[in-house]
Amino acid sequence: MHDNSFGRRGFLAGAAGIATLVGLTPAQAVPVADSVTKFGFPTGNRLRVLVTGDAGTGTRTQWAVADAMRAFHRREPVSLALGLGDNIYEAGPSSGTDRQFADKFENPNAGLDFPWLMVLGNHDTSSVLPGDGGWLLRGNHEVEYHANSPRWWMPSRYYSVRVPEHNPVVEFFVLDLNPLAAYIPPVFSPYWAVDGQFMNEQRAWFDQAVAASTATWKIACTHHPYLSNGPHGDAGNYEGLPIEPINGIHVKRFIEDHVAGTCQFLLSGHDHALQVLEPTIASKGTRQIVSGAAAKVVGAEDARHRAGNTALFENYHQLGFMVLDLTPTAVDLRVFTVDVADAVPTEVFARRLA
Repeated sequence: MHDNSFGRRGFLAGAAGIATLVGLTPAQAVPVADSVTKFGFPTGNRLRVLVTGDAGTGTRTQWAVADAMRAFHRREPVSLALGLGDNIYEAGPSSGTDRQFADKFENPNAGLDFPWLMVLGNHDTSSVLPGDGGWLLRGNHEVEYHANSPRWWMPSRYYSVRVPEHNPVVEFFVLDLNPLAAYIPPVFSPYWAVDGQFMNEQRAWFDQAVAASTATWKIACTHHPYLSNGPHGDAGNYEGLPIEPINGIHVKRFIEDHVAGTCQFLLSGHDHALQVLEPTIASKGTRQIVSGAAAKVVGAEDARHRAGNTALFENYHQLGFMVLDLTPTAVDLRVFTVDVADAVPTEVFARRLA
């Protein structure tokens, strides 16, 4: 086990000493280009975080949500953002310099000038069919892009970020569970197997990292949810299918064995909805939040809900995003919906969660 806190010269240009990135690097992290200065992480103990997911379409809907986030940022400055996967629809990038990064991330998010912690999703790692998650190596291109963008943070396929570095208020643990949930299981590559090198190293890294964390708030970030009342459903019953492993049974086991009870919150996308769910006995107090409506919503034909998880709030037909305000003593969540016609953020839910 080794700690990859990245100290290479220039790697944290503009942000050195502010945030420490740790984690194994199965897709080797690359030094930031000399021409790129990363946006810095906050140094104070009050943080405002945009929570978005499933945004990367490059379409009018993504732009509308981004316009609404810009309007919010002008009123209430944001510290950083989370992109909870499906960053490049429909099948991910073809290189670390793919034009899609500009069309589906940089241009829509212009003016949102702070770090974006990015999570790999199934559409970022597709092969034959969009979203099949069958070309896991494709995700490495999104790691490569970390070197080329002031905003995009993905130094490895999984990693953590402590903010601020000293006496952290929060530590975000970004996980890559795509090998556990691919619709085309990686049967021909032992490296990506459920008990293969990649997942075993990630399990060991996470267990050590979360146990060592001194942050007040510990937040796990995945693309695939543990719980969801949307069409994809709960892990272990994805799509209502009884077929292992594509029903997400290994995601369920990973969360229950490693994340449940160790983090206060689990943030995910995948379902194009806005959900604030109550903890369950199996989640051991960890609260599941789903924010996957930054460019798409659940269509009328897919509006069936597969699970009956108790929800503080849920919305399946409107675009939107969430905002987390974090201090050493409290976590406040707000949910905003967005009308494409006017791109105005409308607050529809607010609650102190901790």
